[in-house]
Amino acid sequence: MVCGPPTLLPKFIGSLGVQIELDVKKALAWCDVANVLRIQLERQQIKYFPSLREYSLYYGITKKTLDDLKKPIVIMHPGPINRGVELSSDVADSPNSIILDQVENGVAIRMAVLYLLAGAIA
Repeated sequence: MVCGPPTLLPKFIGSLGVQIELDVKKALAWCDVANVLRIQLERQQIKYFPSLREYSLYYGITKKTLDDLKKPIVIMHPGPINRGVELSSDVADSPNSIILDQVENGVAIRMAVLYLLAGAIA
């Protein structure tokens, strides 16, 4: 399942059999793990939503959002985080978060891939 503003979702993702949900609370209730992505404002030439405040209001995950769920879920994020936009600090730093492990492991994986690729060239 993917969730986000329609303007940020890939146009034909539904044709791949991926469920689309526009309500973040419904999406979080459905999942066991949420991999939250960063709004990359530096790569946007046009505005895909009215404001960061509005995005955060509708799609940001807060402690209250998680507390309202009837189950614990794991929060992932590849980093860096726009704190207060996609995740509040209390969610990013919560026991539900494995963000620091994810970032650390991502560095190790990229190093291993580069090492293997460099060895294949030599």
